[in-house]
Amino acid sequence: MAMKIRLARGGSKKRPHYAIVAADSRMPRDGRFIEKLGTYNPLLPKDSEDRVKMDMERVQDWLSKGAQPTDRVARMLEAAGVLPKKERANLKKGTPGKAAQERAEKKAARDAAPAAEPEAPAEEAAESAE
Repeated sequence: MAMKIRLARGGSKKRPHYAIVAADSRMPRDGRFIEKLGTYNPLLPKDSEDRVKMDMERVQDWLSKGAQPTDRVARMLEAAGVLPKKERANLKKGTPGKAAQERAEKKAARDAAPAAEPEAPAEEAAESAE
């Protein structure tokens, strides 16, 4: 059975509150879980102690049993010092979207077209002078 340590959403619309749970990876996000390990309240300020609360002994126990934390939970565990920091590279972060790339191509084509046109009359004038 593949175990995950992940977030289960609770709270009302636009007022999220998450439980940090150990669950079977085949279960739905807010579905059945085995054990509640803590809470996460994203509405609180980042420096608040109550923003993330975890039972570190139980988290360590689940990690030793082979449970894999999701990316978001892994970041919380890295901040708590339980897991070593992992190097992440977002390769798509700096690239513009599809529409922006199309606009850039059109602009480049427009800029290239007028630059080529003024040279042509200068050549014609040079030929007519001869």
